[in-house]
Amino acid sequence: MIEAIVFAITIVLPNLALMWLGFFMQRRGEASQAFIDQSSNFVFNYCLPCLLFFSVVDSEVDYGKQITLIVAGILVTFILFIGAEVYAKRFVSRPADQGVFVQGIFRSNMAIIGLATVANAYGERGLSIGAVYMGVVTILFNILAVITLSRVSKSVDDTWISRSTMIVKKLFTNPLIIALLAAFAYKALMLPPLTGVIHTTGDLLAAVALPLALICAGASIDLKSMLHPSGLSMQASIGRIVIAPIVAIAVGLGFGLTGVHMGVLFLMAASPTAAASYVMAKAMGGNDVLAANILAFTTVVGMLGMAIGAAMLRALGLI
Repeated sequence: MIEAIVFAITIVLPNLALMWLGFFMQRRGEASQAFIDQSSNFVFNYCLPCLLFFSVVDSEVDYGKQITLIVAGILVTFILFIGAEVYAKRFVSRPADQGVFVQGIFRSNMAIIGLATVANAYGERGLSIGAVYMGVVTILFNILAVITLSRVSKSVDDTWISRSTMIVKKLFTNPLIIALLAAFAYKALMLPPLTGVIHTTGDLLAAVALPLALICAGASIDLKSMLHPSGLSMQASIGRIVIAPIVAIAVGLGFGLTGVHMGVLFLMAASPTAAASYVMAKAMGGNDVLAANILAFTTVVGMLGMAIGAAMLRALGLI
């Protein structure tokens, strides 16, 4: 059991330390909102794509064997989405709250918290598997987010056709998805390994991705929002921190996953609510205050849940 606790602390503590550094910098006035926005854009558009591309290109993982993991991840996402939709229609009255509530439960922060934790736990192999998993499930996240947030229409021009167009545009202009598709194509074409200046530059950018993203996440934490959650944001947070990991474990066991595959599924599903959930809620007319509360609370408390769950699964020999 001691080994399991040490494992959990090892994979979560570095992330918390970097987030705390970001929060500390924000409190000292060393991380302004402009710095956070610019750094986040830099990570999203350049660093994370390099990380994902080279993780896939350099890996010897047989991606055909990851189908079971990906199917399990898709099933977990649909279970959480449908369950949250049913709950929201029954217990959440305002349309502006319903989609935000649902998104806060099913949409996890895979690109930053999830990948960083998987890398801490399993190294390059885990990162490669996690990158493929994230690429597929991110597409599903975007589609389901637009569907659930479409309850609130900001203009007469906001139709299913315009929403579908927006989904397609978001998918084909998403730097992370472009990087993954490019990496899959590179491997499929059996091209020679990338070396020299190109690979060194890519490695340097990739090395920046997760640390800077975690610092920005910490600097974005709003203690006031986190410490004064509404009843609805607390319910959504429980769904993300407690229900989502339990569903992931149950589905993973049902699919017979163990080791790194079970670990990737759990850590990706147990991650806090995605930062993109706030941006999308605000853009589509949802309750952005509720979205911010869910994001802040799950970002801090969710890390503790990940550590506890990882320790239990490690003690049972499942990850």
